[in-house]
Amino acid sequence: MISINLKKRFFTSIFLFFLLFLIFNYKFILIFTLLLLGMASVLEFFNMSKKIFKSSNFIFLSNIFFTVYIFLFCTFFFYFSSFIKIKIVLFIILLGCIFSDIGGYIFGKIFKGQKLTKISPNKTISGALGSIFSCCLVISFLNYYLTGNLNFNLIIIGIIISVFCQLGDIFFSLLKRKSKIKDTGKFLPGHGGILDRLDGILIALPTGFITLILFY
Repeated sequence: MISINLKKRFFTSIFLFFLLFLIFNYKFILIFTLLLLGMASVLEFFNMSKKIFKSSNFIFLSNIFFTVYIFLFCTFFFYFSSFIKIKIVLFIILLGCIFSDIGGYIFGKIFKGQKLTKISPNKTISGALGSIFSCCLVISFLNYYLTGNLNFNLIIIGIIISVFCQLGDIFFSLLKRKSKIKDTGKFLPGHGGILDRLDGILIALPTGFITLILFY
């Protein structure tokens, strides 16, 4: 029997894919979404940092660093989205990150097996490999669909994107463990907070973009 949480996760995922479609096609929705996600991410991080650090100086510095990073992330994403070819590349990488997460979840649930790390006990080695496989598959398929060409470098790029996506996920899992919270928020039913969904993307998207420029 499907759990209530899994149902919420499924319907929220459908909504997020629809939102992604709207973001790609309408600039005003892109702007609104970036503002909303940016502010929500910063607020969720503020909530974690005050539970992690005892020193007000550490809290202030970590909040400033994260706020600046989110601002730059959103600004560059908006700027590069103004160029259609670069916009397509960004969204391909973004979909690679999304399917890396989905693949890890599905493969982890099906095959289970040895745990990947104590920081995030739900993550398994089979899930990590599933993440890499799904990311590489999606990126290669989208590239072939758009260009008609297959490029071996995309496999390497897909691996890098998935690895950094998982590292981002693990890093924020560590922050959540330190702050003794399960989710960063309750904004997305079945998923948790905004950072619960953006954790890997915040690191993997810029890394994947730079890697694509260097090696493709």
